[in-house]
Amino acid sequence: MIGAVISAIARWAEHLRFPRLLLLTAALFVADLAIPDFIPFVDEILLALATIILGRMRRPGKAAPP
Repeated sequence: MIGAVISAIARWAEHLRFPRLLLLTAALFVADLAIPDFIPFVDEILLALATIILGRMRRPGKAAPP
């Protein structure tokens, strides 16, 4: 059940552009620090969002590996 919710959030977040994705991740992180466990499994959601952010980062001028 919880895994399905986290997967749905991750699929939705994959379509966000970098600035909004970063703002969403930062807001969830600050909220998690301010109010511990206000959303159950927020740590897993943050991990999924951080993975998406790192996946979208590319160095300019280099071709993607095949």
